[in-house]
Amino acid sequence: MSTTSPTRARPATGVAAPAAEAAPAPDAAASRLALIALPGLPLVRPGDDLADLLARGLAAVGGVERGDVLVLAQKIVSKAEGRYVDLATVTPSAEAERLAVETDKDPRLVEVILSESRRVVRHSKRVLIVEHRCGFVMANAGIDRSNVDPVEGGDPVLLLPQDADASAARLHAALSARSGVPLAVVISDSFGRPWRQGTVGVALGAAGLPALRDLRGAPDLYGRPLRVTETGFADEIAAAASLLMGQGAEGRPAVLVRGLVYDAVSRPAADLIRGPGEDLFR
Repeated sequence: MSTTSPTRARPATGVAAPAAEAAPAPDAAASRLALIALPGLPLVRPGDDLADLLARGLAAVGGVERGDVLVLAQKIVSKAEGRYVDLATVTPSAEAERLAVETDKDPRLVEVILSESRRVVRHSKRVLIVEHRCGFVMANAGIDRSNVDPVEGGDPVLLLPQDADASAARLHAALSARSGVPLAVVISDSFGRPWRQGTVGVALGAAGLPALRDLRGAPDLYGRPLRVTETGFADEIAAAASLLMGQGAEGRPAVLVRGLVYDAVSRPAADLIRGPGEDLFR
């Protein structure tokens, strides 16, 4: 299996790796990573050329090296794609009104959540867990009011990208073409998890890397073959980048991850979603 060339963790200057570095062995793993928040990104507006804004940020940290992954907060992708809904224009259905009473939520918001969902999974006071139309099981279909520009309507909320894998693929193609070096892209969002407190970054979209890595058949330390091990590679990358992105007013929606070693077979983030036939809790 082919692999990318290795990269080494570097300071935020982003100095390019020497061209003479040897390719890693197929089973090589990163021993050190660098996380670099792109500086100077403006507030993103609908219709902005996000690839152009990101290319400027990448230039400010010294450009792109082979094996780099750019992690983007979902919000800047959704904003550039104009994924706003003004609640002032929404008329809630009877079902939304009923759920709004049971969850103590704005019925207009509940209506938008339902419009983005396949089904309601669970609900209680202040909690509405749904299966998003793209397959994610999440709170409120990922719809958010935090860090949403009030100029986008009387009472605006922001939806997830229409297709996060497709958005990642477009940015991967555009940024790779600009830099001349393949640049993998992960679009991340903050998820809560069953049975655990707190949110973590997970991948909604991915391109240019294997979002899910199948290690079945690979040997463990003692030569025994792994039987069931698959790793959520894109989720692990998203979680690492979220340490720099933050959750509030940090203003760091794009993080370059440098030093990873991975095979070149791209798999989308959709592959991370467990199918109904394998889900013991549905």
